[in-house]
Amino acid sequence: MATISNLGVGSGLDLNTLLDQLTTAEQAPLTAIQNRATSYQAKLSAYGQVQSMLSAFQGAAKQLSDPKFFNSTTATSSAANVLGAVGSTSAVSGTYAVNVSSLAQSQSLVSAGQAKLTDAIGTGTIHIDFGTITGGTLDPATGKYAGATFAANPPPASGTSGFDVNIDSTNNSLQGIRDAINKANGGVTASIVNDGSGTPYRLVLTSNATGANSSMRISVTETDGGTKLSDLVSYSPGKNQDLTGNEVQNMQQTIVAQNAQLTVNNIAVQSTSNTVTDAIQGVTLSLTQGGATTVTVQRDVKTIQTAVQSFVTAYNNLQKTAASVSNYDPSSQSASPLTGDATLRLIQGQMRGILNTPQTGGSGAVTGLANIGVTFQVDGTMAFDATKLTSALTTDPNGVAGLFSNANGKDGYGNQINSLVTSLTGTKGTLTNATDGITQTLKSLSAQYSETQTRINATVAQYKAQFTNLDRIMSSMNNTSKYLTQQFNALNNSNSSK
Repeated sequence: MATISNLGVGSGLDLNTLLDQLTTAEQAPLTAIQNRATSYQAKLSAYGQVQSMLSAFQGAAKQLSDPKFFNSTTATSSAANVLGAVGSTSAVSGTYAVNVSSLAQSQSLVSAGQAKLTDAIGTGTIHIDFGTITGGTLDPATGKYAGATFAANPPPASGTSGFDVNIDSTNNSLQGIRDAINKANGGVTASIVNDGSGTPYRLVLTSNATGANSSMRISVTETDGGTKLSDLVSYSPGKNQDLTGNEVQNMQQTIVAQNAQLTVNNIAVQSTSNTVTDAIQGVTLSLTQGGATTVTVQRDVKTIQTAVQSFVTAYNNLQKTAASVSNYDPSSQSASPLTGDATLRLIQGQMRGILNTPQTGGSGAVTGLANIGVTFQVDGTMAFDATKLTSALTTDPNGVAGLFSNANGKDGYGNQINSLVTSLTGTKGTLTNATDGITQTLKSLSAQYSETQTRINATVAQYKAQFTNLDRIMSSMNNTSKYLTQQFNALNNSNSSK
């Protein structure tokens, strides 16, 4: 039997075109399924846009749902070069006169000079602990005390006071001691300075903490029988105060550990740090130099205005998004993905229901958004008058706070919007159910598409097989016709020659 390589060759018919037409006709159901899937994809995307705007609105509402937020304060210093001030929600509005007489500082000690950085000094254990130096007198020329007492800080609940640094033959040089102290990470920074003398290299130890109780006491237990290590770093500024019972000050104090000293409204205050958190209630002072200044604490109206503006903007974005995914153009008779969508209408209705309901958590004078300058426009969006909010915060700050927030987590627009969005987008929420339903529909359409495609492929393959068989039959018949024609012609030619 003859083999047909191309449809129509055997029959002389345009079977390829016919097969293409049949294939197109068979694929019509696929186009319908694809169109449905595209429509559902557009709807799912629209729901995604709405959910994104809901989340943004929820975030803005949640910020306003905390009653403490409305107690936010600002603190300003009239002399920023003296100190900076930051208010908190626990700060009390008022004006405070502050005078800084001295800053907190860390103690710094320096050793006697050494000729080389790498010469061996001695071995042993250096013990450094911290405390307060009191009494006695300090010679400013030598940096040493006479008749003072060192009171060590109480040890932590677990562990011992201070820390040990082991010096052996691998690190008993000046730079080795420096590195060993830094590696111990016990609260002291070691460095080496070059003073330019004949024995220029001097070890400098500085407490990492500030305050009078950051003074160091340094004791040495020698292990090599010598005293070189002790001669270098021992420092005990009080009689019979080091671990060996000796008063030794082989290092020189170059900076005294001291507390910050200041007055607030003529009340003396001291702090171990230059960041003072308890001098003015709810205000953090960052001291930078001595001097007088006035600290003014007041309600942070600007931050509250910004938060309310964010609330309004987020709501308007939600409304605009909802309109864009649900509008209908009568001129082109074209609908959007969520035109007439019941889920979207339900969400918008619940949102309006909350925002149009008066709140009773604050004072009687502030019960609705209009009382703080937030009003609804004809197109459903909000407008915001910051001046009216400022006035409300001045006359009735608790009423403004109660409009959005409540410690019970339920009352106030902030709490209620937060709860609504959580319920809408939760596991069994209205919006979640709608998107889950569309997702399942898309999965079903995908399965239908695959099944239909398989059926169409089988049908087209059957058409092609039938056309191929037709080609073979027609080719065979044409060949038979040609043969018979040849035979009849030959017979006729033979009879005519006789």
